[in-house]
Amino acid sequence: MVSLDDIKLAQRRIAGVAVRTQLIPYAQSEDDRLLYFKPENFQPIGAFKIRGAYNKIAALTAEEKQRGVISYSSGNHAQGVAYAARELGVRATIVMPGNAPRVKLDNTRALGANIVQVGNGGEERRIKAEELAAEHGYIMVPPYNDETLIAGQGTVGLEILEDLPQVNTVLVPIGGGGLISGVAAAIKLSNPRVRVIGIEPAVAGDAHASFRAGTLVEFPPEQTGQTIADGLRAQHLGDITFAHIQNFVDDIVTVSEDEIKEAVRRMVFGAHLVPEPSGAVTFAGYLFHRHELPEAQFTVAIISGGNVEPQVLTQILTEPGMVLD
Repeated sequence: MVSLDDIKLAQRRIAGVAVRTQLIPYAQSEDDRLLYFKPENFQPIGAFKIRGAYNKIAALTAEEKQRGVISYSSGNHAQGVAYAARELGVRATIVMPGNAPRVKLDNTRALGANIVQVGNGGEERRIKAEELAAEHGYIMVPPYNDETLIAGQGTVGLEILEDLPQVNTVLVPIGGGGLISGVAAAIKLSNPRVRVIGIEPAVAGDAHASFRAGTLVEFPPEQTGQTIADGLRAQHLGDITFAHIQNFVDDIVTVSEDEIKEAVRRMVFGAHLVPEPSGAVTFAGYLFHRHELPEAQFTVAIISGGNVEPQVLTQILTEPGMVLD
């Protein structure tokens, strides 16, 4: 289990590499329900993943760095590993799915990583990466199920507490669970009174199902692949992330595809922020699931990334909007 000291060490490691993103108040929030965005789309790679990836690679020994690193990702973690490896002078190979968003694929390649593409399922990516690691001696940098990686993601939680000590609730996107594991650990180990709520697409709601069942539940790729939130298509949590969620997370709420799209529209037009759909799920939870969230005067919604395909964004912005109840 990640400790507060682990997260504080990660905070020192990533200083000057990851951006210390500032909280942005949502001007249209109600006086008794103030919302602040934590815009991780402002990171150099456009997503929070740089935090964990850099912490993980920086912690390797000189011999391990010499061997090179490998990972598997649908996009944002790929960019985080590629960026961190380039900064630390380490060779990186990334296994990506055939349906990876072009913007994420191109950005990862531009950062100098060697890309291997396979099918669309998460397990296929993992298996291929493990095969290549065994063949070439690469060091694995998993996308979420790793304590050093989780500690890096947890630095988001430390920053929220430092910038808004009176925060009552923090909303966190869930894919494989690395971000919410780190954020929840950082917050609960610092101030247990703050509520941490995971937000997940309903069609990729394996974490919600696992949380309710008390055991890991896996969704088929044919189902998780239906969500527009491509960064949250993980088929299941890891054993490490699930343990952190069980220990530190208060609840998990799911949102619909229409709610995610409406959240993107309202962020673009009302908050002047451009999130990818995965990054907008927390705002969707705030907008449409008030009855499932704790009463809170101060809420923070983590915007996990902004690497959205131009055609996807155009499609979302030109669709008719929803009306709030």
